[in-house]
Amino acid sequence: QVQLVESGGGLVQAGGSLSLSCAASGRTFSRDAMGWFRQTPGKEREFVAAISWIGGIFYANSVRGRFTISRDNVKNTVYLQMNSLKPEDTAVYYCAAEPYGGGGSSPRSYDYWGQGTQVTVSS
Repeated sequence: QVQLVESGGGLVQAGGSLSLSCAASGRTFSRDAMGWFRQTPGKEREFVAAISWIGGIFYANSVRGRFTISRDNVKNTVYLQMNSLKPEDTAVYYCAAEPYGGGGSSPRSYDYWGQGTQVTVSS
């Protein structure tokens, strides 16, 4: 059974940092693109960052320069380091896997999803 489990969310003040992790199991993800998305109530799921299996990295304009995505294929884990957080970064953050993908920004490209972790940034 394929599982993606996010951790590391929480409450932080504006300007602070959080580090999210996503542990994958049930298949080999080393040739999958891994992505992070976020969603707030009443809005569509929004692309945050993605990393392809060969290490290509992509960011949404809203987080570029503040967030860093990385992966450890031995541990089957993808990370999202979030710095200089803003109240508008508040959302549920999801990780996702795109089998043999290049790291697209559309949620429809991703076949596997975690349950999400809440990130709240206070002003």
